[in-house]
Amino acid sequence: MSRNTDNEMKQIQQGLEAFLQQELQEMEADGNRQRPSEPQLYTLEEEEEPEKELDVIGSTASRNKTAGKRRQREDYYVEDWDSPERQRKAGEQAPFDRHKSGKEQDRYNRQRNGGSQNRSGKRGRPESRSASLERNHRTSKEQPNGRRGDPYRQESPRASRRKSSKKRGSGFKKLLLTAVLLIALVGGGLYYLVGKVYAGMNFERIDSLAGMPMEENGVTNILLIGNDSRENGEDGRSDAMILLSISSKTKTIYMTSLLRDMYVEIPGHDGNRLNAAYSFGGAELLMETIEKNLDIPVNRYVLVNFEAFAGLVDAAGGVDLELTTEELEYVNGYLVEYNMLTNRPQGTDNVDTSQAGMVHLNGPQALAYCRNRYIGTDFGRTERQRKVLAEVFKKLPKAVATNPQELFGSLMPNLTTNLTQTECFRLALQAEKLLTYDIISDNIPQPGTYTDATIRQMSVLEVDFDANIRYLKEKIYGETGN
Repeated sequence: MSRNTDNEMKQIQQGLEAFLQQELQEMEADGNRQRPSEPQLYTLEEEEEPEKELDVIGSTASRNKTAGKRRQREDYYVEDWDSPERQRKAGEQAPFDRHKSGKEQDRYNRQRNGGSQNRSGKRGRPESRSASLERNHRTSKEQPNGRRGDPYRQESPRASRRKSSKKRGSGFKKLLLTAVLLIALVGGGLYYLVGKVYAGMNFERIDSLAGMPMEENGVTNILLIGNDSRENGEDGRSDAMILLSISSKTKTIYMTSLLRDMYVEIPGHDGNRLNAAYSFGGAELLMETIEKNLDIPVNRYVLVNFEAFAGLVDAAGGVDLELTTEELEYVNGYLVEYNMLTNRPQGTDNVDTSQAGMVHLNGPQALAYCRNRYIGTDFGRTERQRKVLAEVFKKLPKAVATNPQELFGSLMPNLTTNLTQTECFRLALQAEKLLTYDIISDNIPQPGTYTDATIRQMSVLEVDFDANIRYLKEKIYGETGN
């Protein structure tokens, strides 16, 4: 080779090296391309042939080509779409790259053609990097607790459960509010009804008991007093005394007849029969006497006269009881006095004495049956009183629904009590529960705990009060200790 030829080759080589060096400097300045490990020269024949691609894994050319494609995709998103050149290129069909999968090629083509869907769901060109950052920043502010991320990402199971729990909680609150409103409406209506009924009663305040609770230790004690007055009021004697104990401990309504001939200590007076306490100081002194001798707190009472008792039985529709022929005869005998006192013709409501057995009694007949003291002494009389009351209690719920006018219209004006309207309302609220309680009939003194005696020319019962106190505490309060 001649010297001229050598010089020309050196000049060509130096020119190529200068060209490559300039290209490398431009790539390093842009920061977008990697420096090739070695320059490659192509002949004129190779440049005219179709483009050849090397698939040799791990070869330098393959790695450079893959990196270039990745940079090309990255540059596609980074470059400003306002550039006319980029808008022109976006309209061209992207060349097929057999190294891409079908989904990747479709996505790449749609992006090149401006037909992709952005994250807002609108078709159009992809957003620029700056717009994307601004949207993510804005979205992070809108998300709860300042959390950043894709607002369209799927919620975690915990977040979904929290939302579901909130919805259930909201539904429960609405249900609870509805229930409270219904209870308030029903309660308001019941309070109005109790008020109407209570207005027909006679309220007598007892100052010494006004501050005492109606219920103590799970038991409400109400003393039912039946006096022999023919008119409403506290004149006359206490013909019947029944301690009505509503016990939530034993789930019972315990009716205890207190025999009027018991010899007791009366506060402020000498010893006497129990019914004398009512004559000395009315209902207040009678309740005080019972508490002193039987150790049972009694702060409320209801006074019923003859007329009220007969009206109560009639309003309940009468009672069905089994009577003997002798008891039927005494019913007719006591009706003589009642008809006379009420200005009714004699013989009114007389019963057929030949029809012994199960007999239906109306109000006046039931009253005459309860007043009989000649069969079974006073123990038999109080037992008959409790039988009638037990039957009436069973029929009261139906009477309230079917015959309220007669029940309240005839009964209430003949009742006197120190129960307040609020206390009557509380009892009315418990009516449904009380219907499930057992009604138990009993009397004091218990058999074997008393003896007949004569004191100051009075036939009385001397009572072992300690034994009877233990008995009452067990039956009413469920206490078994001494």
